[in-house]
Amino acid sequence: MATIDEEPRVHDKPKNMITSPIFLSSDALRSILSYHTLIDHFQITLPSLSKTINSPTRQSHSVTADSQLLLMPSWSCSPSLPYIGVKLVTHFSRNSTPNLPSVNASYVLFDSLTGQTLSYMDGTELTLWRTACVSGLASKLLSLPQSETLVMVGAGALAPYLIKAHLAARPSLRRVIIWNRTEEKARKLAEELSGERKYVGVRFEGGIGCLDELVKLGDIVSCATNSASPLVKGEALKDGAHLDLVGSFNRWMRECDDVAIRRGRVFVDNEAALVEAGELVGAFERRVISCGDIGGELAELISGERNGRRSEEEVTVFKSVGSAVVDILAAQLVYEASMKDINLQK
Repeated sequence: MATIDEEPRVHDKPKNMITSPIFLSSDALRSILSYHTLIDHFQITLPSLSKTINSPTRQSHSVTADSQLLLMPSWSCSPSLPYIGVKLVTHFSRNSTPNLPSVNASYVLFDSLTGQTLSYMDGTELTLWRTACVSGLASKLLSLPQSETLVMVGAGALAPYLIKAHLAARPSLRRVIIWNRTEEKARKLAEELSGERKYVGVRFEGGIGCLDELVKLGDIVSCATNSASPLVKGEALKDGAHLDLVGSFNRWMRECDDVAIRRGRVFVDNEAALVEAGELVGAFERRVISCGDIGGELAELISGERNGRRSEEEVTVFKSVGSAVVDILAAQLVYEASMKDINLQK
């Protein structure tokens, strides 16, 4: 499938025409998407289309004592976004024992004018791309344009996507240091990325030793872990650094300490971060900062309603928890690109 290079257009079809849903696998998504394209798509659509999207609170159901089913719906009747989307996610914590992924997801896209099913997508792959590109977009808006060193904290499934999104957002990056509690995983990821031809000129390193010392080197520090205790210390952040926090999604998880939150000017992907992110919920409770100290949401940054970085010395912090809004916008891009490709083949 060809990668789309322009803003997608709604797929026109006769109103009474019954269409067969298309299945888009992880391989299909990777063939359609690029980091530049999805970052640009979010930058164009978030300020305007996000206001047309209905996105109820995600539903969580316990299947067993150690497994969950989550439903994340959203919909819009805007002519520019005539879709209903539902992400279905299962979390089976014991799957790590038989070496199976603990989280699996599917995404279903419907026509909001007729209710027809349009597409089934690999929801896990879609989530990895949209999460990374939201961070990439925030970095594009908040990090220093001359940033040269990225420190990646964590070497799990999301890490390579985040690294590539930051490289797309900041072409000035020339060094990527990957730190992980299991050093071998960091080294292996660094070797894999070093083998990709598109990143000639970028040095990838598996960080060994003290994380605090590595953080001091980072113009951009990105975190994607399940840590319940702070990993990034605010005192270690250099002046002008941009801290990207992705991993935590409940009040008991924290990837940075209170000093980082106090030092930095904090921005969020959406208002849910204020009640879901452990770093922020804890900081509010301990009166480190208040809700009024938050610099703004991503859509407000893009539109100019809120100002971003104010100086080269300022530390910026971006905390994301994800949302069904970016799910449906990412699904829009993928679906419309795939339909364009199918029509070209006819």
